[in-house]
Amino acid sequence: MSQQVRGVIAPGRNEPVRMETITVPDPGPGEAVVRVQACGVCHTDLHYKQGGINDDFPFLLGHEAAGIVEATGPGVDEVEPGDFVVLNWRAVCGQCRACRRGRPWYCFQTHNATQKMTLGDGTELSPALGIGAFAEKTLVAAGQCTKVDPKAAPQVAGLLGCGVMAGIGAAINTGGVTRGDSVAVIGCGGVGGGAIAGARLAGAATIIAVDVDPRKLSAATGLGATH
Repeated sequence: MSQQVRGVIAPGRNEPVRMETITVPDPGPGEAVVRVQACGVCHTDLHYKQGGINDDFPFLLGHEAAGIVEATGPGVDEVEPGDFVVLNWRAVCGQCRACRRGRPWYCFQTHNATQKMTLGDGTELSPALGIGAFAEKTLVAAGQCTKVDPKAAPQVAGLLGCGVMAGIGAAINTGGVTRGDSVAVIGCGGVGGGAIAGARLAGAATIIAVDVDPRKLSAATGLGATH
């Protein structure tokens, strides 16, 4: 049975966001409904609001989230109700050329839910990055759910779904950082902090953090920056 929940909507280009009652349908084949416990605010949400991604308004914002699986549709075996999960907007197919070559970060056919969440009048919503987690509950493809340690704090785990993943991936997959390298990270916000952590994980010998904000530089040291 579909559910009525609250969500934050971007109704049109550069219009103020607003809280709306939205309808979340029962999960269909390969889908899951997740009760959102925490969701970060990412600069990409601003891009959606400004129409910088596309014009498929209204958008249900939010994508950097963690929560509890509430229900699953037919054929779902990745997760089950009660699982604590991070929502991943880059849910790879495992079948395309990039995935078969071991480069899933270039997947051509990432998974999203087929059904649509709607406003009360039936208007279909476009969930940001296929997630739409500025809501009490959201509908996603089951492949977008990654089980994590249930002891993890939701407000920390949710960051893994975007900023941390993007930064670590930039260092390891795109930048190809290896043991002994020297690395400079310019801009030490969420993604930059992830890149510093990724460089540390890859074994970089020197990691230089560059930012004008002393608070971010202090945090960068805790993430592995050496200078």
